Amino acid sequence: MVDDACLASFRATVRTRGVELYRDLPWRRTRDPYAIWISEVMLQQTQTTRVDGRWQRWLERFPTADALAAADSGDVLDEWQGLGYNRRALAVHRAAQAVSQAGGQLPSEAPLLQALPGIGPATAAGIRAFAFDLHSVYLETNVRTVFLHELYPSSDGVADSELVPLVRDTCPADDSDPADDPRTWYYALLDYGAYLKRTVPNPSRRSRTHVRQSRFEGSHRQKRAELLRVLLAHKGDASAGADFETIVYELSREEEKAGRTALGSADVQVLLDELSDEGFCHLEHDTWRI
Repeated sequence: MVDDACLASFRATVRTRGVELYRDLPWRRTRDPYAIWISEVMLQQTQTTRVDGRWQRWLERFPTADALAAADSGDVLDEWQGLGYNRRALAVHRAAQAVSQAGGQLPSEAPLLQALPGIGPATAAGIRAFAFDLHSVYLETNVRTVFLHELYPSSDGVADSELVPLVRDTCPADDSDPADDPRTWYYALLDYGAYLKRTVPNPSRRSRTHVRQSRFEGSHRQKRAELLRVLLAHKGDASAGADFETIVYELSREEEKAGRTALGSADVQVLLDELSDEGFCHLEHDTWRI
């Protein structure tokens, strides 16, 4: 059982480790809700080293929610390339349009944030803590790792429903103490969690939510991403797109270059239909366009 004394000791340990392990990441130097929102989305299932540099470039191209809302979806997808999980880019774009229509400023209330496309409980909590310094329940992989390591060292299959009350109870209620506010607290958890992942074998394995990530190369997801790159490469053409035969040829060529079997027309059609249904592309006069 995790009692109050245990939680007090836990908080003291995390605060100490947070000071020792603090990472001066670029998105920690701002309190702009839009900039922090973009960093939170980019950091989902993407390594910090890959986001550093790409986040800055994104803000140069789309400095505000209004600027992002006004951008062409093809330009948004093009800027997102290399970060993975392209659905995140479309969701961010749609959310920015909703924010722009509402006045251009992200709300601080969790229900309003979670009503926006692509913003779930963890992302909303991150925005609330890091941009507004508000009490929140920010349970993501590094945070989960710390709670498992410190409070459940010998337990398996720990459910998030068991962790959520502990995350809620340990987060500071406000920012009255600049050394112990929600923003500082979650930075400490994130940095300690990142350290544990480097030094403890698979520390997240004892979570009930733990799932081994499937191989990307050669997967259906990889083929979708490659198809999107093919379509983006034709965005600047005179026709602003590519016909089906061209897409089949170029996608198959990329597969063969990687040592895989060329895709047939039926396989490519399935991929195109999927991307079209999800809003990535559309067919217009026998031309596929972003």
